[in-house]
Amino acid sequence: MANYHCYRLRVTALTPLHIGSGRDLLNGYDYAIHNGRTWRINEDALLDAQDVDDLALAERLAQTPPAQLLQSPDDYRADAPFFRYVIKGTPRSKARGAQVREQLKDVYDRPYLPGTSLKGALRTALAWVLWSKKQLRPDSTNLNRRRQFAARWYEQELFSQHGGKAPNHDLLRALQVTDSAPLSPDQLMLVNVRVLNRGGGLGSPIESEAVRPDAVFELTLKIDEALFSDWAKEGGLRLRGAGLLRNLPKVVQAYTGQRLEHEAAWYGEIPGAERLAGFYKQFSALSLPPKACLLQLGWGTGWEGKTFGTHLQADSRFMEGILRSPREGGYGLARGKRRSGDPFPKSRRVLVKVQRSQDGRTLEMPVSPLGWVLVEFQ
Repeated sequence: MANYHCYRLRVTALTPLHIGSGRDLLNGYDYAIHNGRTWRINEDALLDAQDVDDLALAERLAQTPPAQLLQSPDDYRADAPFFRYVIKGTPRSKARGAQVREQLKDVYDRPYLPGTSLKGALRTALAWVLWSKKQLRPDSTNLNRRRQFAARWYEQELFSQHGGKAPNHDLLRALQVTDSAPLSPDQLMLVNVRVLNRGGGLGSPIESEAVRPDAVFELTLKIDEALFSDWAKEGGLRLRGAGLLRNLPKVVQAYTGQRLEHEAAWYGEIPGAERLAGFYKQFSALSLPPKACLLQLGWGTGWEGKTFGTHLQADSRFMEGILRSPREGGYGLARGKRRSGDPFPKSRRVLVKVQRSQDGRTLEMPVSPLGWVLVEFQ
């Protein structure tokens, strides 16, 4: 019988958190902008309210941007059936067809944290720590030529018994993370995200829904202790790493600590990014209780947040090899023009704030990274 070690997890968003649904919402079609708010349209309810018997007219209405059917300011009520939810604030672009990246939600439009997202971030942290314990080295001969499976050999070495290939021998089989309880849609906000490059320049805006800072998710994490038992060994299952799973907060903090220092150094060299550098320095100085850790989730974590990161960057020759285009034998990780020896990655996704200068110019200042959460094991 399974013997589980269970934790209740309290995951608090410290910066805006975007976990995408894979869909872009369109202004005038999926949402409307009115009175300083963004109104997510219930298209079916809006069309049904037209009560049209003429089939030709009904067909024309079906091809009309739904926002055009909202003729009266009285239509804009939070309790009106025409809207699925309302978000305070509006996107920067008011143009018809402007896009907003949708936050993942349940069927009732309530945002939640998928267990797979949290488990994926925990897996990255575990892999980074295990890499050091097993004294692995970057070696291009161990890479799969298919880009999406490039690190498969390393993952098997890190997580499977004796580098085994069977999925049921993976250490993470013993780690189970549920989806969180859903939050109210009023925990959503709109964020203007831009790519910040090493020269301090900002790329095109990417507008997104996101979960607000201070929002709290509650999940359950289970460690299946039976998979490390003598009973499991008799059946041929010899998982290793039970101690790491039982000390997840400490493991994650070891991984996160080096990321915070690395990010603070990166932003410290970027013109105009002093606020972001200070953010990471402040996080690095935090003294957390033993059963708590910081972690970055979702969209905006970047290449280093989803790979072996600094372990790979320690070998400049290896990095240069995988950065080359596939035609040159690499994986095409570097986009745009790049010279050998240039830093990688060369940019970050950051939240920007729009403000007016004294001479009336519109300025956009980078103010925050995305996706940082506090995870408390209870």
